[in-house]
Amino acid sequence: MINLGIIGATGSVGSSVMSVCEAWPDKICVKALAANSRSEKLLNLAKKFHVDKVYAYETDGEEGLERLAVDEEISHVVFASSGTKAIKALCSALKAGKTVSLANKESIVAAGQWVMPLVKHPDQLRPLDSEHNAIWQCLHGEDKNFVRKIYLTASGGPFRKFTSEELKRVTPEMALKHPVWNMGAKITIDSATLMNKGIELIEAMILFRLDYEKVDALISPGSFVHGLVEFDDGSVKMLAAEPDMKLPAASCLFWPERFFPSPEFVRPRYDFHDVRFEVIDTERFPAVRIAREVMRKKGAYPAVLVGADEAAVDLFMKGKIGFVDIPALIEETLSAGNWPEPVNLDDALALIDEGRSKAFELAGKI
Repeated sequence: MINLGIIGATGSVGSSVMSVCEAWPDKICVKALAANSRSEKLLNLAKKFHVDKVYAYETDGEEGLERLAVDEEISHVVFASSGTKAIKALCSALKAGKTVSLANKESIVAAGQWVMPLVKHPDQLRPLDSEHNAIWQCLHGEDKNFVRKIYLTASGGPFRKFTSEELKRVTPEMALKHPVWNMGAKITIDSATLMNKGIELIEAMILFRLDYEKVDALISPGSFVHGLVEFDDGSVKMLAAEPDMKLPAASCLFWPERFFPSPEFVRPRYDFHDVRFEVIDTERFPAVRIAREVMRKKGAYPAVLVGADEAAVDLFMKGKIGFVDIPALIEETLSAGNWPEPVNLDDALALIDEGRSKAFELAGKI
């Protein structure tokens, strides 16, 4: 029996995890739930799964998340929330020896050098995002010394075929209509600019402990192929599946066994004739180029990027900057100061705030 705690239970990823839990009550016991607020959805989940330990960040703060993370009744903690609020809880869970399924980019991008050393054994930290989950599965049983390159895939978003001029006219309403995935507003906008893929590249570099030259991305329309690993002998392993977050959720929860995300989960076979790849056009979508430069520089830059991106997306959603201004503002923020390299986790978290503040400041001058 897996005794589970879920942080971010009411979000899109958390909902997929809850669906898997519902399908396998004889294998998973949900012991605790956490979300940003004590919403009706959170309370309904608690009632449905008979959970008496419920935490809301708005009332319990980071301390509530940490209590969940180290709870002796819990053996496996899922981090499905966005942002940086649960980073300290993540560190606590790993220190306590919990198995962790992680779908929180910021924790690795901004604080990876403090998080990763806390991982005590292989598969204690299990990537839950579909692309990183795919790479994680492809690397099992392989010697990473023979990895030539890994490729994360992107659907290309709703504007894959837009010209540079058409991108200038994109509105928030247009950008919130993702062609494949159902996600929160912030990640949906990031997916449209491809900054989400850029941030995922940084995460993959840290998560799989690879040099930045060995981490890249491709566009795969339809999102059937989630990740590829190329080896020195020229062979390639890939993981392909219908775009459904219940699949990576089930793989993380039950690894190394494979159970369907739900007993009735039967999908028609995919038409492999539709599988194709495209190189990302970094002229139209400079976010990936910006992220790769951050990967090269390391130091303070990943944390600053996270903060600047949060600010830029917020400004775009409020109609204060245009769609193409998002990566431009992020790049200007990264170039705006002599960002000091963080020496501890608190420094890294402070750099996120500083990057956010600097981006707002620079946007005011546009």
